[in-house]
Amino acid sequence: MVSSSRLLSGKTAVITGCNRGIGKAILDNYATNGATIFACVRKEEKEFSNHIRILSEKNAVNIIPIYFDARNKEEMKQGVKKIKDSKKQIDILVNNSGIGHNAHFMMSSLESLKEVFDVNFIAPFLFTQYIAKIMVRQKFGNIINISSTAALDASEGKSIYGASKAALICITKIMASELKAFGIRANSIAPGLTDTDMLSFLPKEFIVNSREQKEIIQPSEIADTALFLASDASAQITGQVIRVEGGK
Repeated sequence: MVSSSRLLSGKTAVITGCNRGIGKAILDNYATNGATIFACVRKEEKEFSNHIRILSEKNAVNIIPIYFDARNKEEMKQGVKKIKDSKKQIDILVNNSGIGHNAHFMMSSLESLKEVFDVNFIAPFLFTQYIAKIMVRQKFGNIINISSTAALDASEGKSIYGASKAALICITKIMASELKAFGIRANSIAPGLTDTDMLSFLPKEFIVNSREQKEIIQPSEIADTALFLASDASAQITGQVIRVEGGK
């Protein structure tokens, strides 16, 4: 994990879905690098509360938990209100919250289609609209959307999940184009198979058929890419999709 230079000192980040997996790794990395963080998770849990307390003390940063279910738009609005009421500048938004889905196309239900798109596309779409309003007033900001290589590779068994993440990549490119006049950048990260809870629910045949990825990626490796995109080192990068999968 990149940490020695405190690349995000003086910056404030909003991160969704940061109580486990990739989101938690990004939370840890950003805190280590000096960011103030609004840590958005679905509900309060003792383990997560203890984690952010220790992380905050260790790195001398402020981590503010924000609780809302991404599928509940009123809860989301209340979460956004708490962020706005803080009067802090918002430098970085990381949309990481999402759910997986594995089923062959002919076995994919309308119910699953609606559920996955609601969490993986509609929720970050709306949340970004709310947070981008703050960024527009500031005349600067940085949006990072966590997509997936499933959005790019048309992986078997990933018709719904891949389509939802492809929609996220599409809107990221549009955000980059439409918001650049306000000094706002937007990029996507497309992780390959990553060692998270989601991987443990993936049927073996889908792992075997995943374009022969050489190794499972660690969440910390995705977090390092998210750190690069959040830092001034990537100031001239916008509208891009960065694959993180360790090669073929």
